[in-house]
Amino acid sequence: MRPQDITIIKREVQAVIIPYGENVTLMPGTEALVTQDKGNSYTLNVNGNLLRIDGQDADAIGRTPAKNTLPKEDLTIEQVDQDLIYRYLKSCYDPEIPVNIVDLGLIYQVSTESLKKGGLYVGIQMTLTAAGCGMGPVIVADVEQVILALPHVKQVDVVLVFDPPWNADMMSEEARLELGLL
Repeated sequence: MRPQDITIIKREVQAVIIPYGENVTLMPGTEALVTQDKGNSYTLNVNGNLLRIDGQDADAIGRTPAKNTLPKEDLTIEQVDQDLIYRYLKSCYDPEIPVNIVDLGLIYQVSTESLKKGGLYVGIQMTLTAAGCGMGPVIVADVEQVILALPHVKQVDVVLVFDPPWNADMMSEEARLELGLL
């Protein structure tokens, strides 16, 4: 823990309790420890409870709101391929684990299809590290938001699947190394 990781909540801010997915309001003056600041969200430890706040609310913890770390690219529709989609998905994090959802092995399938009215449809099948995790809707919303930011993407469907069940063997070598499992 570094001293700069401890902060005082500066203004009223909405948070989500991890792993239950319930909304709470944090009040000014509350002390918090920032345990994760990857992607476009922050994980806080407040009185022993983990909470997630959106990156747009970074000012509530005395930080600069995160700018979109993904480049605004002038791409043709053909350039929006699976490699680019996976690169964008790597900006999404499980709020409990400091590893992106791709390297965690949570993404099972990505498909694209041209829409009749123009633009692209992206379908994603993904899982969670635990089937009963209440953060599922939060992570799914993050994925939808990130993929809709891609040029030409007009529709995104994210489906949670639990077969096969996730296990630590699905993580990339980089993820295992970061988590100290290698």
